[in-house]
Amino acid sequence: MLASSIVRRAARHTLAAVCLSFLSLAALAQSKPNVVILATGGTIAGAGATAANSATYQAAKVPVDKLIAGVPELKDVASVRGEQVFQIASESFTNAHLLTLAKRVSALARQADVDGIVITHGTDTLEETAFFLTLTVRTDKPIVVVGSMRPGTAMSADGMLNLYNAVSVAANPSAKGKGVLVTMNDQIFSARDVSKTINIVTNAFNSQWGPLGMNVEGKAYWFRAPVKRHTMNSEFDIDKIDSLPDVDIVYAYGSVPATAYEAFGKDKALIHAGTGNGSVADRIVPVLQGLRAKGVHIIRSARVPEGFVLRNSEQPDDKYDWVVAHDHKPQKARILAMLALTKTSDTKELQRIFWEY
Repeated sequence: MLASSIVRRAARHTLAAVCLSFLSLAALAQSKPNVVILATGGTIAGAGATAANSATYQAAKVPVDKLIAGVPELKDVASVRGEQVFQIASESFTNAHLLTLAKRVSALARQADVDGIVITHGTDTLEETAFFLTLTVRTDKPIVVVGSMRPGTAMSADGMLNLYNAVSVAANPSAKGKGVLVTMNDQIFSARDVSKTINIVTNAFNSQWGPLGMNVEGKAYWFRAPVKRHTMNSEFDIDKIDSLPDVDIVYAYGSVPATAYEAFGKDKALIHAGTGNGSVADRIVPVLQGLRAKGVHIIRSARVPEGFVLRNSEQPDDKYDWVVAHDHKPQKARILAMLALTKTSDTKELQRIFWEY
């Protein structure tokens, strides 16, 4: 009788301990930030023929569930789930892809059960997508865009660590309010001014103004913050944008003819990727003046990797009613111009937007 009573009490204590353990695990799971990974393809989802193939491979092959499964350490920093939005190489991104992705990011950001969002992306146009998101998604929740320079099948693959860092940053409350971020090669960049500056190697992304911080073993270290307008302070709202105007880029060089400029005469704006300080060849000046007279906005940017275009230097922008892109490279000037033209066609207002963003 006594023995059976002792056994029953022991069983109850054991059951209580097991229940408490399960409750503790459940509470721990609930306490982790919820991060959604939106996959779009790219090298981070790529595969090569052998482990020695780090530069020759097929992009956009691995689905998001396998990407997540390939980094089991993700469960230590967040409760993670994935969605396959696209499965393409990023050079094939179009305006339609930008709109679709940004609207999905915006919808997720409004959900109370989402604390951060990671977008896996091919590196070729990663900077353009990240900039578009930081201009149009109205949230202070962390949004991180990440890619890799080598496929996951390569012996030198960088995708696992890049993805781990991206989720770590997206799950970190310290990343709130800093705009859309790009994490590559342990560094944390602002989407506004990061660019892919070299191919093949893993330290491919840089900014002339430097990274915002670094992520080491899942911990973010911050050293500066963005001062230009973004996300919550942006005047652009993806939920109110359903189409984008035509804006194209013409790359300047010695002996450049007028052919390409004239071909884009029906665009809303034309980005001149000029030499030096956005310089314009003497024979091209009247061509651009003619386009402006027809209603095409002329935006002077520079093809050089660093620096910024000075207004009324090299060309009398006030006189010609042109805009300067400030420090935005041609590809990012195009993104900002498209969005700006959804708001205004006034040259002074366009120039204000390029100063503020």
